[in-house]
Amino acid sequence: MTVLLRKPASGATPIHAVDRASLQADLEAAPAPTRRWLQAIGFSGAPDTQALVPAADGSLGEVWAGVASATSPWALAALPRALPPGRYRLAEEGLALDAESAALSWELGSYQFDLYKPAKREAATLMLASSAAAQRGLLLATAIASTRDLVNTPAEHMGPAELAEAVRLVAAQHGAKFRQTVGDELLGANFPAVHAVGRAAARAPRLIELDWGKPRHPLLTLVGKGVCFDSGGLDLKSAEGMRLMKKDMGGAANALGLAQMIMALGLPVRLKLLIPAVENMVAGNAYRPGDVFKTRKGLHIEIGNTDAEGRVILCDALAYGAESEPDLMIDMATLTGAARVALGSQLPALFCRRMELARELVDLGLETQDPLWHLPLWRDYHGGIESEIADIVNTGRGALAGAINAALFLEDFVPPALDWLHIDLFAWNDSARPGRPVGGEAQTLRTLLGYLERRYGRQA
Repeated sequence: MTVLLRKPASGATPIHAVDRASLQADLEAAPAPTRRWLQAIGFSGAPDTQALVPAADGSLGEVWAGVASATSPWALAALPRALPPGRYRLAEEGLALDAESAALSWELGSYQFDLYKPAKREAATLMLASSAAAQRGLLLATAIASTRDLVNTPAEHMGPAELAEAVRLVAAQHGAKFRQTVGDELLGANFPAVHAVGRAAARAPRLIELDWGKPRHPLLTLVGKGVCFDSGGLDLKSAEGMRLMKKDMGGAANALGLAQMIMALGLPVRLKLLIPAVENMVAGNAYRPGDVFKTRKGLHIEIGNTDAEGRVILCDALAYGAESEPDLMIDMATLTGAARVALGSQLPALFCRRMELARELVDLGLETQDPLWHLPLWRDYHGGIESEIADIVNTGRGALAGAINAALFLEDFVPPALDWLHIDLFAWNDSARPGRPVGGEAQTLRTLLGYLERRYGRQA
């Protein structure tokens, strides 16, 4: 942790936060040497900029930091790795930053995946008075960092068994129940689609489960796509297409991160987390284009392309999750390139049967700066995934509406009366921004958490 929740020490360097609107007034109130220095170096108060102001003896006297707003989740994210190592505190002058935002942004600004390559330099430390808001900020940052770590870890060290172990550790931390159904046990337990996709890998496929909460509370089911590596199967990906496929378990990582937040905050829900975990590999027993499988729900699916494996494993998990009749079911998956073509890397696609709920989530995502964007479950396109020899096929008839086709495929496994959200995300930053380095990313977690707090309340 680079945020210390304790009374700031007198020797900590103050950080004076400003935005462009408040800069002029703050300059006029500042001592003349400080004002002249900041004007001389052209400090404008722009977000993610900072100015080191020397003391009279030449040491670092204070830092002026430009922020977008007092509540921005990235307010201080540019500072921990830009400032000289040492201890800092928020100055009494300047913008009064929200404690949650300060803790969250500083901690995420310090994040670096250093499992294999040590950090080049130590991040600066922020001393922040302990409060419920600051503690919440650190809790969110911890879950987000854990999500990033899982996605960033190469497939060699993050296969189905290692992903299951990550879930087990989170379950143990929060007193949740954990179990997994592994390998050929999937057939006996009626998860044939999960088994079909994962059977060619040397590392056994599995269905991972976590259960937490009190029986009297409404059931919330989270489902995460856990394809720990995707070669494309017999419809083999290109070298370029395979390069980032360690991140194809990003839906599982994000679902686990959201579960971690829910349990740590004690939301009054009965939580079930389901992760079908596989590797989509090539071997003599690999599933083939043209194969037909009977799924857990009883629907027969034809395989149009083995590289559309995510929806195949999710269909069994969604059908299983629906059997318990949850109040709400959310699935998260790095499912389609079509969603990325439509919305890019920063905007996960949201599919939802209720327009008013979709609009609420989009608005909340914009408010929290953790966005997602609504795409339609357009039923007129369902004919494109209907098979001549089975109920449905896992690919559409063409390249058009690929993300919608995938969502419609999943919808066939979710009862019509069930409240359901499907989130097609990228789980990756392809360019660096303050607090968001290139690599694995947690997307929509703060938005979904905020919605769940509205829906179910905040206290157990």
